[in-house]
Amino acid sequence: MAARIDLTFDCVDATLLAEFWKTALGYVDEPPPAPFRTREEWLAQFDLPEDDSADDAAWLCDPDGVGPRLSILKVPEPKTAKNRLHLDIRVPGHGSPAERWARIKAESERLVRAGGKVLEEFDGHHMLMADPEGNEFCVAAASA
Repeated sequence: MAARIDLTFDCVDATLLAEFWKTALGYVDEPPPAPFRTREEWLAQFDLPEDDSADDAAWLCDPDGVGPRLSILKVPEPKTAKNRLHLDIRVPGHGSPAERWARIKAESERLVRAGGKVLEEFDGHHMLMADPEGNEFCVAAASA
């Protein structure tokens, strides 16, 4: 059996980044682990510093249970260099290269409205983008 993975983003503003990635991926807030009713209850079991709060992190999941879980954690230091690992958002649908490119551009525009930024356009192939905190990702067509 293959191992499952979670992805973790370090950030300055967990709420901002969580909202962006929920919009980008169609993810939802992950419920707290049983038997806890809230994230605050769950976090209370750990001996965290008093200034830590549930707003310093977010946990997202694919509502269909297929994609990896995302953890978004506030850290004190800013992003300083290019990602060594990035996400590729694959836009579904088939058709001609022009039709696939139109879908890639439309998705990129939607993500710009959600707070992302286009960094570079690789005409006809993919868009290099950044989330609101500068984490790079690509938007490309799904496999045929």
